[in-house]
Amino acid sequence: MLRALGAVAAAGGMLATTSVPGSARRDWKPVADAVREEYLWAWRQYVERALGADHIKPISGGREDFFVEGHSVGLSLVEAVDTLWLMEADAEVAQAVQWIVDDLDFDIDAPFQVFETNIRVVGGLAAAYHCTGDQRLLERAEDVADRLLPAFTQSPTGLPYRYVNLATGAVSDPETNIVEIGTYIVEFGVLSQWTGDNRYYDLAKRAMRVAYDKRTELGLLPHDINAETGRWRNRQATVGPPGDSYYEYLWDGFRLFGDPELKQWYDTLTGAILSEQAERHDGMLWFPQVDAFTGEVLSREQSVLAGFYAGLLAESGHVAEGRAYHDAFTAVQERFGVIPTSVDYSTMTATRVDTALRPEFADSALMLWLATGDEVFRERARTHFENMVATSKTTYGFASLTDVTAEPPSQEDTCPGYWWSEQMKYYWLLFSDTPRLDYRDNYLSTEANLLRGARR
Repeated sequence: MLRALGAVAAAGGMLATTSVPGSARRDWKPVADAVREEYLWAWRQYVERALGADHIKPISGGREDFFVEGHSVGLSLVEAVDTLWLMEADAEVAQAVQWIVDDLDFDIDAPFQVFETNIRVVGGLAAAYHCTGDQRLLERAEDVADRLLPAFTQSPTGLPYRYVNLATGAVSDPETNIVEIGTYIVEFGVLSQWTGDNRYYDLAKRAMRVAYDKRTELGLLPHDINAETGRWRNRQATVGPPGDSYYEYLWDGFRLFGDPELKQWYDTLTGAILSEQAERHDGMLWFPQVDAFTGEVLSREQSVLAGFYAGLLAESGHVAEGRAYHDAFTAVQERFGVIPTSVDYSTMTATRVDTALRPEFADSALMLWLATGDEVFRERARTHFENMVATSKTTYGFASLTDVTAEPPSQEDTCPGYWWSEQMKYYWLLFSDTPRLDYRDNYLSTEANLLRGARR
């Protein structure tokens, strides 16, 4: 299903512009080569200056912890393995795997955020196992997943607590949201498949069911919930954070495991979202935040993270709506060059001018391209890539931006771990036609961890 793509990276700090739809099919190999070259250059900087750190500081070359100060778990490295493998960087994969086997230790007496640890660390290790077949990586994924289970088993409702101490199993913080209680079934589900231990899948699905069963009469879900009482903590429904990946994992759980209940829940909630939240403004489709009980529009601020929803809609059969929503974010990209963290779409102004190397636009471009074969989505992703290089590349890697409206955009000395897993992988899969992926039968998690479709 994957077709062929290619262009030239932007130079001299100039932002690219998206080519017109319907442009002639191109050779996209130069773009793929540029993506791989930039990624492997950044990887070398990380290995030389920050190996084992959660993050490299791309401006200063320093190290940064993500989960707990003083306790790195090699997050960027764990997130990078399957991307390196897809790029056929086998020496780099071997180096990363050896570090995981020799140096990665989860016996840490400190609270870790359960949601982030699952999607990034469990997911990264599971993807590394899927790509390499190295049983030791599956064992490490099991190890950390087992350390997360008390967040579920100690909850009176089945909704997981936000934090768990990886060494002691002590849980904390019941004030959570539907993303942090409902983004486990993919990673836990593949562990159940691969190990035969159904606890993982059952606990993840139970938490999703608790939230689904509390939907309002409009069929919507407020996004904040208490894990101990099971009561909603607010009234606002959103397809952006912190609501986004709950919906994503209903569909993904059905795709991966064929669970008809998950599809039923997804279809019910998506029908309500399209009926009660979708609105057109200046001819573009948007999804405002609404009161889940009344449908009243509460905010027309749109997070860059909500851009993933265009791809999810397309994947699940709502292709026209997915395309229209991606068109809306494309208008934001064309206005700002780099999509800011949030915009008020009623005025098309940035409400937060920073951005943290967000991948959601490229994610949905990949999903829409796979769903439609339309080259315009490759063109949009090429623009996204070239503008990222032009604005974020710095001395030792790629930096988040503090202000996309500045000339030039101002950089921050941080590179998130998901950069290694997400957008560079999306670009590579869009532009490379890599033989290491089954383009007809594959699966990428919310963190872009490859959990189906690796061709060894």
